[in-house]
Amino acid sequence: MFEEFKKFAMRGSVVDLAVGVIIGASFTGIVTTLVKDVLNPLIGLVTGGADFTNYFLVLRGGGPYPTLAAAQKAGAVILGYGAFVTSVINFLIVALTLFLIVRQINRLKAPAPAAPPPPSEEILLLREIRDLLQRQA
Repeated sequence: MFEEFKKFAMRGSVVDLAVGVIIGASFTGIVTTLVKDVLNPLIGLVTGGADFTNYFLVLRGGGPYPTLAAAQKAGAVILGYGAFVTSVINFLIVALTLFLIVRQINRLKAPAPAAPPPPSEEILLLREIRDLLQRQA
């Protein structure tokens, strides 16, 4: 059983997957900082400072509450749709960023154009006949 597990764990696809997960975890920190410190302020500037995280709907428990944290502290049952909107925006930014990176990597890995194939024997023979006819003329 140990040999079988060792064979499974050392297959190329498993090792590649492990490397991908580790790089993905590291990449998450970069993207989180990009979203939080660069893109969200720009989105806030465009939308007039809208902060989606404090968008919520009180289902039960009185209200009104000025913030999501205040509603949670009061024990109100809330539907915090703003956090979901923020997560969707973050996901779209991450997906777009990954798409652009993978697209760029694929462009770098594109094979160089292949050299044209050598002419066939028939073409070489026809060229030789052409050259002989030109010399005779």
